[in-house]
Order: sequence, then C-alpha cells, then structure tokens
Amino acid sequence: MPFILSIVTFLPLVGAALLLLTRLGGKGGSDSAARWIALATTLAVLAVSVVLVATFNPQSAGYQFVEHFAWFSGASYHLGVDGISILFVLLTAFLMPICVLASWNSIKDRVGDYMIAFLVLETLVIGVFTSLDLFLFYIFFEGTLVPMFIIIGVWGGQNRIYAAYKFFLYTLLGSVLMLLAMLWMAHEAGTTSIPELKEYAFSPTVQPWLWLAFFASFAVKMPMWPVHTWLPDAHVQAPTAGSVILAGILLKLGGYGFLLFNLPMFPQASQMFAPLVWAMSGIAIVVTSLIAFRQTDIKKLIAYSSVAHMGFVTMGIFAGNDQGVQGAIFQMLSHGLISGALFLCVGVVYDRMHTREIAFYGGLTSRMPWFAAIFLMFTMANVGLPGTSGFIGEILTMTGIYQVSTWTALVAASGVIFSAVYALTLYRNVMFGEITNPKLKDIADIDKRELLIFVPLIVGTIWLGVQPGLVLDYTNAAVSGLTSAYQLAIGG
Repeated sequence: MPFILSIVTFLPLVGAALLLLTRLGGKGGSDSAARWIALATTLAVLAVSVVLVATFNPQSAGYQFVEHFAWFSGASYHLGVDGISILFVLLTAFLMPICVLASWNSIKDRVGDYMIAFLVLETLVIGVFTSLDLFLFYIFFEGTLVPMFIIIGVWGGQNRIYAAYKFFLYTLLGSVLMLLAMLWMAHEAGTTSIPELKEYAFSPTVQPWLWLAFFASFAVKMPMWPVHTWLPDAHVQAPTAGSVILAGILLKLGGYGFLLFNLPMFPQASQMFAPLVWAMSGIAIVVTSLIAFRQTDIKKLIAYSSVAHMGFVTMGIFAGNDQGVQGAIFQMLSHGLISGALFLCVGVVYDRMHTREIAFYGGLTSRMPWFAAIFLMFTMANVGLPGTSGFIGEILTMTGIYQVSTWTALVAASGVIFSAVYALTLYRNVMFGEITNPKLKDIADIDKRELLIFVPLIVGTIWLGVQPGLVLDYTNAAVSGLTSAYQLAIGG
C-alpha cells in the first residue's frame, strides 16, 4: 500500500475534520454520532496499522515504508518505521478505540470536541513514532502537549486547571533545550535526517551537552525521578481515557526518544552518564513504590507505580546491551496494556461511586465478582507475575542491567517486592472484607461494554506473557543494530 505511513498517521485527522465540519459537538443525537465517527475512525487506523505490521519485514534492521520529500530550509517530510517504532504505532492504534469506548457514557459535555481532541492526539503521537526528520519529530513531539492539555483542562477533575498547566509547563520547559540542540546538530552535520545523524560522529567533547539537552526533555516525559511530580496530578485530574493515553502512550515518547537520539547519536556521553541514569532509575523504583504504598487515592497509587515501572525502562535502555534494550521496549509495550487496564478499572468504580478514595471501598468481591477477577489479573500482571507480559519486561531489563551493574539489579529486584506490597495491599483493601459502606450494597458489576473493553487487554497481556517472541522477533534486528553500534562506539 503506497504512502501507508502517511495514511496511518493522518487518517485520524480525517475523522476529526468530519466531526469539526458537521459540528457534532452538540446535544442529543449528535453526541451519539460523534462517538460512532470517532470509534469508526480509530478502528480504521487500527486496521491500517495491522496491515502495516503484517507487511513489515522483521529481519531487516533498517527503516521500511520510507516516504521522503523536501520540505523547507533543508528539512524534509521524512517518514519510516523500524522494528521498534512500528510496535509503538500498533500500541497507539490499539489503545485509541478502547479509549473511545471507555468515554462512551462518562463524557456527556462537548462530546464532539472531546473526540476531536483524541483524534488529533492520535495523529500527533503516531507522527512521533514515524518521523525521521529532526524538526518533523519536534513538531509532532511538542504538538502532543496541546490536545492533552485541553483534555485535562476541560474534562478533568476539580483541580484540572492546575494539573493541566503543571503538565504543560514541565514538559514544555524540558523541550526547549532539545530544540536548541537540534538546531546546533542540523547546522553541524548539515542535515536534519535522523538516519544520517545516527551515522554522524559528533565530537566527544560536545556529546555530553547534546545528551543533557535531549535528556532534559525525555526525562520529564518519561517521567524520571525527580522530575515526575507532574504525573500524579495529571493522572488524578484527567478523565479515565486521558489517563489511559497518558500512561499507555505519552510516557513512552520519552523512552522512544532515548532509543532514537541519546543512545545511538551520543554513545560516549551515554556511557559517561549511564551510572547517573542507573542511580535515578533505582531511586525511582524504590522511592516511588514506597510513596505509592502510602497513597489514599487509587489513581494516584497507580500513577506512582507508573514512575516505578518507567525506572526499569531507563535502567534497561542505558544498560546498552541486547537484553536491557529488548526488556525496556517490552516493558514499555507491556506497561501500555497493563497500566491502561488498571486506569480503566479505576474508571469502572469511579463511574458508579464518583470517588477514588481507597477507604470508601471494601468487600467489592461479593458485589462485583467479574470486576474483581479482572482487577486481580491486571494487579498481578503489574507486579510481574510469570505468565503475564509484566514479568518478561522486568526480567529482561534486570538481566541486562546485571551484566553491567550488579547493585542496580539488586535495587531493581527489591523494587519488585515493594510493588507487590502496595499492589496487593490495594487489592485487599478494595476487594476483600465485609461491605461496611452502605452505598456499595447496590453497586453493579461490569456491563457488556466494559467487558468488551477489557477482553483485548486481557488477551494482549497474557499472549505477550506466554509468547514474548511476538515482540522480540520484531525488535531483534533493530535492537541488535542499535546495541552493536553503541558497543563499537564505546569500544566495548
């Protein structure tokens, strides 16, 4: 299929334009039409993404489906995917229809505008994963802030304005340095092509400054400790689908950025700063797990668990070996499914009771057995139970980091124990015991629409846990090329 990357990237804008032109943001039947148009559009994007993955050659380490046209002042409209980025495109396309279904009944005001924001966000996120030009990447990367800012600020909770501005300013300020570094790199290398920049040998004296500039942006986006404080506020205030996209996809932009820029373009600097990243990752895994244990809000607890799990990702990436990088990619994909499902679980009870306070709940197993089973499954996946995708990512990253830093691996292993403590404590407090709150006696179990949302996430989590080769076979060639070049550059 010619121009398949342009189709999968900009197809959501077609749905957004249709919603905008027909002014489907009104009341009554138009709201229903807006939902159906958004669902049809996201399903169409998913179908094209499946075709993209099915026709991709995983044996090749290079970029495929490349589209390259001159744009302006040396910059190009340059798209392409490798074995790493194509899976993130699929993850984005997979989660978006689920987000539309999750918002079906919970969003009642300005439904058309809400769906437009999500469709625009989908285009921008996929654009990040398909861009092979510096400035095209930057436009898509920074563009994701705008629809997410609107989603939190308009449809969020009571303190949504504060959370939206905190999210926007934290992530924008980190990216200013990245833009300056991009301008210098384009001037120095004489190109804005990312594949060409990967081959360009930047001076070892300049690499640390460029590395830090990109690190400032991607560390906030992950987010890494200690620049993670915007994430719990954003999650708590965002609507359920907003939290799913934030945790499932937007956090992955930082990890993908490290794989695209920091590791291949600045290998000497990556080696120099690796101990710093390992230390920050270890602190994130342990400290945010302990903070999560003391949370009283279910959503904030899961948000802090996301910071801990992203610590495994950064630790694996800067291990610089096949196991570490493979594990980091797998962990990002797995976390997209599991954390998205956990936020959807919170949305189920919030839609019924309109509170996320742990103390409000208790004994839900007797009233919501199906929900209890689903919540247990994703809770166990979140702590890395063997047989689920969460186990594969964690064990691979720890195997990779153990080869280069034993103490970091030990700290990460202790974090696995801490995650089990806070996750199982949450489950016990919400699900077991007697129902002491009379308001819970009439709570209903999940309905067919909610079950339809969870089924693909359950299948994906277990399938990847049992058959990790579904991911590793696609990423193997690209990761081997990345780590081989890195080891060669640092003399490993």
